[in-house]
Amino acid sequence: MASQETTLRRRKPTTTEATPDPPPEVVYHKKEEIVWGKTPSGEVFRVPTTHDVLTALFHPSYPKSHLDMFNLALLGLQLVLYATLPRWVCQIFFLFYFAFWRGAYDAGLGWVLTKQSKKKWIVKEIQKLGWLDAERNPAMREWIKNQLAGKMGKDYSFDELPLEYNTWLLFRQAVDIILINDFLSYCMFAFSCFRVPEGLSIFVHVMRWLGAIALILFNLWVKTEAHNVVKDYGWYWGDVFFQRGALVFDGVFELAPHPMYSVGYAGYYGLSLLSGSYAVLFVSLAAHAAQFAFLVFFENPHIERMYGQRKAIARRTPLPGAKSKSSANGSSSSFKPPPQNPSPPRQVTLDRLSTPPVTEGESATDTELETETEPECSTPTLGRGRGKRVSLHQHSASNASSASFESTKDEPPSTRPVSQKKGLSQHDLLSKYFRRDTLVLRNLDMLRANDTMLVLMITYTVALSFLPRLSDRALLGVHFAHALAWCLFHYFGLGLLLRAQSKSKFLVAHFMKNYHYPYSDGGNGAILDAFTNWKIIYNLSMCMTYVSCVGVAWKTYSIPHDWTVGTELLRHTMGILLVALHLWTTVESYEALGVFGWFFGDFFMEEFPAHLEYTGIYRYLNNPEAMGAASWFGLSLISGSKLVLVLAIIRHLSSWWFLSCVENPHMRKLYGDSLRKEAGFVKVMKSVASKNAKILENSASKHAPELQKVAKEVIGTFDRVFEETTDALEDFLARSAPRISEVMEDTRELLRQSREKLVIPRVASNLSAIDRSKYNISVAKNDSDGSLRFHLGQPITVRWQAPLKHSRRDWIGLYRVGANTSNLVTKVSSLGVWLPVHDEEWDGDEPLSPDEPPSTSAGSDSGTVTFSGNKLPWLVGKYEIRYHHDGKYNVMSLDGPIEVYVHQPDILDFDSVRQTLLRIVPLCLDMDPSLIPLSCKSPSDSPTTTGSDGETEERDPDDFTFWSEGQARRICAAIKQVFGVEYAPEVVVADANITSLANRILVSKELLTAT
Repeated sequence: MASQETTLRRRKPTTTEATPDPPPEVVYHKKEEIVWGKTPSGEVFRVPTTHDVLTALFHPSYPKSHLDMFNLALLGLQLVLYATLPRWVCQIFFLFYFAFWRGAYDAGLGWVLTKQSKKKWIVKEIQKLGWLDAERNPAMREWIKNQLAGKMGKDYSFDELPLEYNTWLLFRQAVDIILINDFLSYCMFAFSCFRVPEGLSIFVHVMRWLGAIALILFNLWVKTEAHNVVKDYGWYWGDVFFQRGALVFDGVFELAPHPMYSVGYAGYYGLSLLSGSYAVLFVSLAAHAAQFAFLVFFENPHIERMYGQRKAIARRTPLPGAKSKSSANGSSSSFKPPPQNPSPPRQVTLDRLSTPPVTEGESATDTELETETEPECSTPTLGRGRGKRVSLHQHSASNASSASFESTKDEPPSTRPVSQKKGLSQHDLLSKYFRRDTLVLRNLDMLRANDTMLVLMITYTVALSFLPRLSDRALLGVHFAHALAWCLFHYFGLGLLLRAQSKSKFLVAHFMKNYHYPYSDGGNGAILDAFTNWKIIYNLSMCMTYVSCVGVAWKTYSIPHDWTVGTELLRHTMGILLVALHLWTTVESYEALGVFGWFFGDFFMEEFPAHLEYTGIYRYLNNPEAMGAASWFGLSLISGSKLVLVLAIIRHLSSWWFLSCVENPHMRKLYGDSLRKEAGFVKVMKSVASKNAKILENSASKHAPELQKVAKEVIGTFDRVFEETTDALEDFLARSAPRISEVMEDTRELLRQSREKLVIPRVASNLSAIDRSKYNISVAKNDSDGSLRFHLGQPITVRWQAPLKHSRRDWIGLYRVGANTSNLVTKVSSLGVWLPVHDEEWDGDEPLSPDEPPSTSAGSDSGTVTFSGNKLPWLVGKYEIRYHHDGKYNVMSLDGPIEVYVHQPDILDFDSVRQTLLRIVPLCLDMDPSLIPLSCKSPSDSPTTTGSDGETEERDPDDFTFWSEGQARRICAAIKQVFGVEYAPEVVVADANITSLANRILVSKELLTAT
């Protein structure tokens, strides 16, 4: 086919493989190649011979159909218009005319082919219209038959071939019209823009023409070779209608990826060179981009749907030559019982997660689960213990430990149930050496120091590159804002982070949640990573805080002309003394604290001895860090700048907040009453003040009455002011409370209405003639106990009943009880937890035929739908089922409540956790036998698999795999609801083993609940 139009096919059908079996009565002719096709319903038929469009359209000996005549008329009209219209009119006309046909190709054909690929939409529309039905529309059927039969050979029989094949032939006619007109309109546009560029040598013109002709000839060769490979079956997307043979990728398809879309459009650029027009070049680029969009949005998804094979995630296939070895690493593990007569573990009662009777909230389900895969990396281990800054906190041994997990904590790793690794696999290697590594800006984690520095480098580089020319005053403002931002981040940002670590081990939990560590390290890998990254970020922030402040001071400083005039010399002297005081205090603090206390090590680790000793500068001061602002005030004196003084004040207040709200509460939490209340300096000053007070009291005893009277008057004044201020504030709050509540309620109502506005337009208004009593919906009871309680992940079957002529676009949704206030109209989104009553009438979330009348056939007026997999809610709670009318949100019937629960163990030990996972994991994997662990199956199942080389391989009975990362997210959601431990899906994918996951949960609970 010589046109510029293309097919996305790289498929060549053959007749030797994957071909449907011919009927037994067929006798093969020795020289005749017989090709067999197969419809989606399984009907096998002989595929007749077809002719290419150029031969059928332009060869005089071939009969012309009405559609051919229409096509020729359109082509002739273009030639007449090109010959008669002025060139500037031709350019405008053919530009829009080509855009129309290009849109018909890429957007129009892409849309209908996508619907045909998903739901066989074209065939269903032909059936619905009755165009090929001799009884419903005989005239149209006869006309179509005449159009098709005249273009086919003697082996074509319209009446004997299936509907799908005849529909494809009719579809071909429409495609021919689009392809030929698209090609000719582009040529007409290019010729109308033809010009000879000025200022070029004859050699350049000759080379331009030779290059253009070479590109056009190359384009024609690619198209011809591609058609020889894929034939008409691939050229016209026959595989969206029926199957024919296997796929062979050869010939021109080995030249380049997607040659029909890449090098197959070289002729566009050849004509651009030939015409010498930039307009033609830009139009060619736009048209080529549209063709790639066709590839991305239709062709590739269709190929994946038709021919793609799912690959299981986290499948452990031993590498060639890898030897089996025992490992305690949790990467690949099967259950191995603990040694004989271990010390009896202490069992701990878990608080049950009670199911609320009515689930409150605005959303319906909140259960969308998707994820990505990330691997594990081995890290050095660090024991756990307790310690604080060494100066204040030179700790001796502490008896504090987790009472909840003494059994597992006291057990050495060797006595816990471990794993027997069957062999080294690629999955384990990837999990070992790759752990959510940052790829450009993907997988960014701002709590990882490397990612933080990466973002800062990019931010500073971009800011410097795009920073406009500023005045000195504006530039000083930028430096001040920069210093202020670092100061606030250092004290408030990192302070809040450190306080969260003190209260809930936030940083450790973050790394344990998002990164895979061998469970045998007892959680020390997560602690080490959290502390290491904290140290780097803290040091970076501290350095940038000081550097940015010095930058502001430098921008505001000017060398005095006369040091003896005014207070210049005094300011510099005092400023230098304050800076020196700060440096001395910092050095003394570090010598007393050591590196452990300097980086707040007792917020992370508990290995260090916990004994308070006040040495060095801490002998005199409880918080010498408060003197850290001395250098900032010194810089403000040296520079004489009010901006630096403001920074010093803000820094001092921020440091006071950090000490009061972060460090001191953590100290009281660790040491309680053992903390001293007054430092040595404070004690001495109080003692001196007490002595002086007594001396003053004795010397002023004769004036005591007058002084007491004045003191009482002052105190009374302060009391009155305090009382009046308190009364005024309470009165203001009392008057403002109703108004504030009203504003909050109005805001909540506006937010609710804005969400509902997306639903209200899809409510049917013509329901007066519909009898709601004929609609009924009910939930099938649980087979195990006959109740309406379903375990998380357990399929839920719903029975429905509707009038015979009900809309085939009815659907059923599952919502949390209390999410909808109305029983007549649903006003919240189901978030994907819904099913159509008739699945064939829907394309994803959209009905295929919005104007289709109710079915008049003898279709069923009752049936069942089953919620499973992604259609289930993955949060525990109480739910209700709603039957909706005609693709809208009118509720015809509802049933409920039903309860979705998850089994929780009464005690937390390895056996109970493992048994819980053996229940949860298969449900999260949709009970797919190829995914779930062998330990969840019957004992008759063999723990062996067949490898790619055909040899039998041992499979770890506790290993499981995934079809999608969403299944791993389900497991994470279930673990969080049962055990209260959060994991990223990447961690579960890296484990992919029941025993490993059970041990990981025990380690996490032990670590995160330790106090």
